[in-house]
Amino acid sequence: DDPEALQMWRDAGADVDGERVRFPRGLCRKLIETAPGSFTQHARNSERNVEIGGNNTVFAPVYGPPFVRDLDGKRRYATIEDFRTIVKLAYMAPSMHHSGGTVCEPVDVPVNKRHLDTVEMAQMLFGAEFVDRNCVLVSLINANSPMVFDDTMLGALKTYARANQACIVTPFILSGAMAPVTPAGVLTQTLAEALAGMAFTQLCRPGAPVIFGSFASSMSMQSGAPTFGTPEPALILYGAAQLARRLGVPFRSGGALCGSKVMDAQAAYESQATLIPTVMGGVNFALHSAGWLEGGLVSSFEKFVLDCDQLAMMQRFAEGIDLSPNGQAMDAIREVGPGAHYLGCAHTQANFKSAFYLSPLTDNNSYEQWAAEGERRLEERGRDLVRKWLADYEAPALDPSIDEALNDFIRRKKDSMPDAFA
Repeated sequence: DDPEALQMWRDAGADVDGERVRFPRGLCRKLIETAPGSFTQHARNSERNVEIGGNNTVFAPVYGPPFVRDLDGKRRYATIEDFRTIVKLAYMAPSMHHSGGTVCEPVDVPVNKRHLDTVEMAQMLFGAEFVDRNCVLVSLINANSPMVFDDTMLGALKTYARANQACIVTPFILSGAMAPVTPAGVLTQTLAEALAGMAFTQLCRPGAPVIFGSFASSMSMQSGAPTFGTPEPALILYGAAQLARRLGVPFRSGGALCGSKVMDAQAAYESQATLIPTVMGGVNFALHSAGWLEGGLVSSFEKFVLDCDQLAMMQRFAEGIDLSPNGQAMDAIREVGPGAHYLGCAHTQANFKSAFYLSPLTDNNSYEQWAAEGERRLEERGRDLVRKWLADYEAPALDPSIDEALNDFIRRKKDSMPDAFA
């Protein structure tokens, strides 16, 4: 449904038959050569800039759920205030690198007014020339698998790419329904769809930043529901990551995914089974790193902070082994000798505060102490941390004139059209 896109592909040398586009061998890969291997996404505070690509992994929050599970344990439709809550939590979380995108769908805001014009607002904030030369926004562009890009997705892709803003081109695949059931089949289709979308960004503007995305879940052949934390999607992640590196572009996948309805053992196991391949596979941009429940239908406040604890551990793990003189600890080995202990040696005294990752949430005290303190479960401690972060949150400074201009822009845009909730 996009005549302009079809004509652009004709001009580029593709075979266009109606709405079906076939690409000569090597055309897409040639076009992608102009895409950067890594790029900086700029924040208002330059100390918060993130480098997407290379050896970097950027953790970003959950994306897109229409429901939230709040601090009272209630599952309900998300609101704009819930949206603000998750953005605040992302800002407060030391292990979170990014504030995310649609961290939940604010269903109390009309559908036609949720997005406004983010590129124009970014130009108001950063300056039009800066935005034209630098990436300040990242947009998620999903292929409608199998092998379709609709006019909505292509319209967003063209808007962002022409403005020199990054697109994550992601086939969203439920194996067995939207692609073959085998990992090799899913990888084949993922590569074809991602190649087509990434190449199109370069037709829109050579050099525009783009990210190779892969989101593939397995499927319950009994119910048809998506399943998470299973081996097959992990294999697909590892394979797609290698394909992205072969193409020389950043890679998006992974996160802390689960199908559980509440924050329970299933949620923990499945999330960890997705998070470990995320880190080990070399994912550059990890959406859904915190807060995902119920197959992506729910953003959970308490799971958000529990996932962030896991992200911090993964970051420590990714640092690898310290082989500096202090890390090798030969002075400690010489000092202690056979048959003694290291508790009081100088090296232990110098390093004990930072030697091991210390979770702010887990309880490693004795049973008696845990019982005396109320037998509090991890989820309860997570809810307490959510409340603390929200109480401690202070909004980052913003020039009052820019703040006023942005709010005026939003008001004018909203007033220019009637509400639409469907």
